[in-house]
Amino acid sequence: MRLRELVDDVELGLVVRAGRAELDRSIAWVHTSELADPTPFLEGGELLLTTGLALREADCADLVGRLVAAGVAGLGFGVGISHREIPPQLVDAAEAAGLPLLEVPRPTPFIAISKAVSRALAAAEYAELRRTSRAQHELAKAAGSRDGINALIRRVSKLLDAWTLLLDAGGRPLHAAPSSATAEGIESEVESIRAKKGPSARILTFNGEEVSVQQLGARARGVLIVGRRAAFSTADHHLINTAASLLSLALEQGESLEAARRRLVNGLFALLLRGEDVVDELSRLRLEPPVEPFRVVALAGAPDNDELLSRLTADHPETFLAEHADVVVALVAETDVGRLAGSGLAAGVSDPCRLADLAEGVRQACHAAEAAGPGDAVRFAALAGNGVLDLIPAERARAFAESTLAPLRGHDELIRSLDAWLAHHGQWDPAAVRLGVHRHTLRNRIRKVEELLDRRLDQPGVRAELWLALRADPR
Repeated sequence: MRLRELVDDVELGLVVRAGRAELDRSIAWVHTSELADPTPFLEGGELLLTTGLALREADCADLVGRLVAAGVAGLGFGVGISHREIPPQLVDAAEAAGLPLLEVPRPTPFIAISKAVSRALAAAEYAELRRTSRAQHELAKAAGSRDGINALIRRVSKLLDAWTLLLDAGGRPLHAAPSSATAEGIESEVESIRAKKGPSARILTFNGEEVSVQQLGARARGVLIVGRRAAFSTADHHLINTAASLLSLALEQGESLEAARRRLVNGLFALLLRGEDVVDELSRLRLEPPVEPFRVVALAGAPDNDELLSRLTADHPETFLAEHADVVVALVAETDVGRLAGSGLAAGVSDPCRLADLAEGVRQACHAAEAAGPGDAVRFAALAGNGVLDLIPAERARAFAESTLAPLRGHDELIRSLDAWLAHHGQWDPAAVRLGVHRHTLRNRIRKVEELLDRRLDQPGVRAELWLALRADPR
């Protein structure tokens, strides 16, 4: 309720004596006090009622200053009891400070003013509850519509007259209203919210706007961001919380449906590997293998294959993706290999294959992935360059390399020289040019290698062993 509405109530008979320009102030509550200094018992926003029982004329300016500092909405002064009229000093001080001063006539009991404000507050709260209830109903209706999440985001934006943005679990935009809404400028705050375990929320002030950031769901399924110029009221926060709850539920249901779909795709993929014709079933899921011949890409080393599949499905919705053993497999055209192989995981790429040879393509891709390191992409055709090393278990190959090259440890210059000399089939001049040294320097280094190894390098078998050791040495 505003002071002006109280003044307009003819039954109360209130008269404005000062601060008429400030009558649009809202009244949070009504408080009555006859203390010389009631401010320790005020919270701000009150209409303070008094008869001035303890007020001295000399203290009027000091009282007004204290009330203004306490943030009261106004001062109601009852006349005809302690004072026949409002002290002029109080009127002057209130007018100078812009504090609304209302004269309460003797026939008007203070309780009548309290009841009038209480009724108005109760009516306002009821209206706010009805508005919130209607808004929550609209949000629930939007969430249950065919457009689901997108409709809910648009409805939140319209009800709050705010921009609204929904991020997925990886921090990428899913839906925005208007479409231009972004999290630019508050990325660090959003990341801080996403890093927390369990639901969390924060209110920010950025570029003159109040921004609400909420993590969705116990498993951090996404982030809801709502911002606008005006501050959010308590009812607005209730509305945002309702939207967050509905979005959490919708995302959880979406995850369950997607998990079921992935299980179905994995089952159909297993049938494909066995040579079964399930192309029609895949078409019903809007999945079709690429035009033959295609490549099989195997991605290994992901902490969570389900999360990887969700991310890849969102980034590459038209790509056939499935889980096979402990790797994620994709069937792609040659032109799309780079997009999948650049995922930061160990990637193996098969030779071109057809659907009838899918099992062989998967075997090749998985075999190539085993030879790849994190962030590397290895093609199956390239494995032939390892020759006999590809037939030896990795641990045994490393042990052989460490044992053979042990005398050279700590002599990196000699190891580089040996590698270049062997790569040029023992030819001194090409190897020296590659190393950027004189051929006599290279001869001296190779003689030093022979001394340390206690082996003659003019023997083909020795050269072959050293070449294999250098290739198998991870260092």
